[in-house]
Amino acid sequence: MKLTRRFLLAAAPTTFFLPKAFAAGGMLAPRLMGNPDAKVKVHEWFSLTCYHCARFQKETFPRVKAELIDTGRIAYYFHEFPLDQVALLGSMLALSLPNDRYIPFCEALLSSLDRWAFARDVDPVQQLRQMAALAGISGTEFDRINADNKLRQMIVDTQDRDQKRYHIEGTPYFRFNTIEYKAELRSYDDFLKEVKKAEA
Repeated sequence: MKLTRRFLLAAAPTTFFLPKAFAAGGMLAPRLMGNPDAKVKVHEWFSLTCYHCARFQKETFPRVKAELIDTGRIAYYFHEFPLDQVALLGSMLALSLPNDRYIPFCEALLSSLDRWAFARDVDPVQQLRQMAALAGISGTEFDRINADNKLRQMIVDTQDRDQKRYHIEGTPYFRFNTIEYKAELRSYDDFLKEVKKAEA
């Protein structure tokens, strides 16, 4: 999808680090999973309403996590790149969660796009409210986050900066160290090839 991933509190534990900028208070710093000292650093820009991102999360990312992230071979950074207002609210909610709930929340949204974002006669905002509650965000907190136009604008500004810097044309968009990959990564083998190129 041109310019068009990540179940909640019960998710399995994983190695998850805070980048220094986030630890210092930078809420919008990309979340990091894996070994921060790994030779290969993979960056993914994703939108929570992108079917291609959802497919990658469902079909490829589990093996990437098991064989490359959990083994310490790569560091994996997640960047918000919302492509519509619903995805933007999802990003605002995700970034407001504690670090250990960020990826499970994104996974839950991406794995159920057809039910909460695109189903007929469904209000995506109300669906987000229900899923956020499962992640520990109360109704009052949901309303506060939804009304936080400063956070909303900060995400959009970060997205605009990244788009101009890397010429991002669609999601998911990847960088393997300094090597960009714009096509859709359809398999683990394709992903591994890019890791090996970055290792060379």
